[in-house]
Amino acid sequence: MIKDRKLDILVKQTIELLAPAKNLACGIAAIDHGADAVYIGAQRFGARVAAGNPMEDIAELCHYAHQYGAKVYVTVNTIIYDNELEDIQQLLKKIEKAGADAILVQDSSFFTLHSSLPLHASTQTDNRTSEKVRWLRSMGFKRVVLARELSVEEIRKIHQEVPDVELEVFVHGALCVSYSGQCYASQYCFGRSANRGACAQFCRLPFDLVDSEGRMIERGRHLLSLKDLCQIDHLEELMEAGAVSFKIEGRLKDVDYVKNVTAAYSQRLNQIIARHPERYQRASKGRITYTFEPNLKKTFNRGFTTYFLHGRQPNIFSPDTPKALGEYVGKVKEIRRDSFNVAGTASFANGDGLCFFNAKELVGFRVNRAEGNRLYPFKMPVGLKPGIVLYRNNDMEFERLMAGQTAERKIPITMTLEAVDGGFTLNGKFFAAEHQQAQKPQRENIVRQLSKLGGTPYVCEQVKLLPEDFNYFIPSSMLAEWRRKVIENAECRMENNEYNLRDDSAFDSEKGNHHSTISDLRSPLNTRFPYLYNASNAKARAFYAAQGVPNATSLEFPITTDEKKEEPLLMQCRHCLRYSFGYCVKNGGERPAWKEPLYLVSDDGRQFRLEFDCRNCQMNVYGTSMKDK
Repeated sequence: MIKDRKLDILVKQTIELLAPAKNLACGIAAIDHGADAVYIGAQRFGARVAAGNPMEDIAELCHYAHQYGAKVYVTVNTIIYDNELEDIQQLLKKIEKAGADAILVQDSSFFTLHSSLPLHASTQTDNRTSEKVRWLRSMGFKRVVLARELSVEEIRKIHQEVPDVELEVFVHGALCVSYSGQCYASQYCFGRSANRGACAQFCRLPFDLVDSEGRMIERGRHLLSLKDLCQIDHLEELMEAGAVSFKIEGRLKDVDYVKNVTAAYSQRLNQIIARHPERYQRASKGRITYTFEPNLKKTFNRGFTTYFLHGRQPNIFSPDTPKALGEYVGKVKEIRRDSFNVAGTASFANGDGLCFFNAKELVGFRVNRAEGNRLYPFKMPVGLKPGIVLYRNNDMEFERLMAGQTAERKIPITMTLEAVDGGFTLNGKFFAAEHQQAQKPQRENIVRQLSKLGGTPYVCEQVKLLPEDFNYFIPSSMLAEWRRKVIENAECRMENNEYNLRDDSAFDSEKGNHHSTISDLRSPLNTRFPYLYNASNAKARAFYAAQGVPNATSLEFPITTDEKKEEPLLMQCRHCLRYSFGYCVKNGGERPAWKEPLYLVSDDGRQFRLEFDCRNCQMNVYGTSMKDK
């Protein structure tokens, strides 16, 4: 619970499940399956350049979501170039007109643009500390999306020190190995800027790991590829720590992923809130009926990790493959010429996709025919042998189930019809009509007429007639008209957020009440590499200059001669290979025999130096100096 400073009482904390929307269909599916809010990209300037949407679709999604008191946030979280500033200003007007509830932003030029939309600080703004969150609050941000790398205790500390900011945390989906907004590998290697929504997924590539003497430590492994995040068993901890919005990653994921993952997390949140109804409440309305059992293992995943939720863990990366493994289904028991038998309890269907590791290579194949646990592949895969572990990354039965309508969301209401002077009221709305005594019982027809709410977000749970001796004749056509007007009024009130349960009392302090500047937060890395500020336009650079940083720039912007002499910092990672391989002395590991520095070597021979910053428990990845490129 949080304290209302105006009323000096304790109020329930509103909890939001935030789901991704690649497009309108995914957004509607997210709302239907339990999301309290969705985030979606406009046609331009979203951090997933392949997931843009026309404004008409965003407006339709806003209308649909608002019926349930749910919200729509539009991602405008790329860095902006000078020649785009006018376009972004026009886009903000269109987003506002479409009915969006907030925008997620990264570029500091937004501080100088005109919009009444609430600002959410994207995780691209690199939000790791309470000092950074406090500064963002002073700049007018109502909500901050925290770095994925934070532990529950770090989140708790931020909430305690900056309680008047909504904290949004990722709880499920793919993980970037670098702190978001601080990854320049894609831009450096391929000319595709992650901060412009065009990440080429450098971190999913295979690398050799060699030491300074050329000694091979690891060969051809995906050393920067992380497992996928899954915090479904730790939501209550995060709620207690002060997080209020729980974000599912996946604006490039299809509708089946959105349905399954949203349903799983929504049901779990409801279970937690049912145990603590005095402390928490959901941010939107509606009761959902599902026709399937959510199963997170059934949709795309690289294996799951809780990442740094409880501190540093050794099993957060998946060096053998960046692809989806899916769910474990058993081991190969016996092999024939054209088929094999699986030992295990899983059932199979024609068309299932299976995979296994042959040495360190992931091999995938499709089941042409399944007869119980005897499987006939279209072509027998090379390397399959008894004892090999099998995973299913494409479940045809689950796909068929998810292809239909899998959920229905309705807001339960009571229709109360009361006889009053001069007519009747239906749910408080007055209708002038004559009181005509009925010759035969009317209750059954009245209940039937007032309960016809198909095609609306509502379902009638009860019809009350007052007074108790209610015995009036009302034509069915009149009842239908009254019902229609009452529902229209309810939908209008929901659209205008009159039923919004979010507590905003904690966010009424004046913008700018904290007087620190971004220069107070600079690290030595920011001083060495001013492109870490991602200032790619004149307004952004002027903003940082006023904040005490006169040389802020971006890697996409032409850099100075002095900067070309430096090895560029491409990534800042909490993931540490020294720790993952058991050689972090600080954490009880062995002392390594290799000679540092270590280098990642890509397939094309390029080297990337690793720096182990033990003081900050961080691994940095550097490229070759720009003058050598």
